[in-house]
Amino acid sequence: MNLYEIDERLAACVTQPDGQVVDVETGEIIDTAALDALQMERSTKIENLGCWIKNELAYAEALKAEKQALEARQAAATRKAEQLKQYLSEFLNGEKFKTPRVAISWRKSTGVSVGDWHLIPDDLLRYKDPEPDKSAIKSAIQLGRAVPGCALAEKNNIQIK
Repeated sequence: MNLYEIDERLAACVTQPDGQVVDVETGEIIDTAALDALQMERSTKIENLGCWIKNELAYAEALKAEKQALEARQAAATRKAEQLKQYLSEFLNGEKFKTPRVAISWRKSTGVSVGDWHLIPDDLLRYKDPEPDKSAIKSAIQLGRAVPGCALAEKNNIQIK
């Protein structure tokens, strides 16, 4: 079901039976010559393509929302399992348990507990590689500051509403 009416000729152009005009996974148009060859009024073609883009963006947004909902459910289930594991750990207090459906055992491990990391020698610390702060660089250049190796680049970005 489409949110917007799309001319059937345009839709048929990108959904060829051989499946080579549009990449099904990404929605990327592989053969724009087929679109160019369509005999349609220019404004109608532009309107239909714009509506198609809006439809695909709405679909992508719906998928994103569903992904976020599933991630939230996954995180909740993981937290619940960790809480139950902690409860069971305190309840069993190191005792083994085994039935045909579950086996609970214990293994020893060694971890490092860091108190005050300022006392740790430099050769035992990791530092994150620096990365440019593009918004700060943009602001500095707009204020007239020369930033070596950087320049503002003007772009044209399509807006479809």
